[in-house]
Amino acid sequence: MAARPRVSAEFDPAPFLDGTPFAVRATPRAGAEALRCEPGPPPVLHVRVTAPPDAGRANAAVVALLARALGVPKTRLELLRGGSGRDKLFRVRP
Repeated sequence: MAARPRVSAEFDPAPFLDGTPFAVRATPRAGAEALRCEPGPPPVLHVRVTAPPDAGRANAAVVALLARALGVPKTRLELLRGGSGRDKLFRVRP
C-alpha cells in the first residue's frame, strides 16, 4: 500500500472543481508523493509521484493523487494536454 501523499496545509480544492482547466507540474520518480499549490493567477499544482514515466505509469499516479486530493473519482479528471511532458493541463468534469 502506498504511503499517504503529503498535501500542503493551505491547499483548497474548491477552485479546481468548477470545470475550469488547471495547470499541473508533475515530477516522476520522486522520493515521496506530495502535492502543493503555487498560488497566483492561474494557480499551479505541483505533484510529485514515485512512479516512473514509463508507459503512462506516472500519469496514472498523478491522476490518482489529484483525485484523492480533490475528493473526486479518477474518472472525473480529464487530461487535456501534456500526456508526455511534465507540464500538464487538467480539468474536473462536472
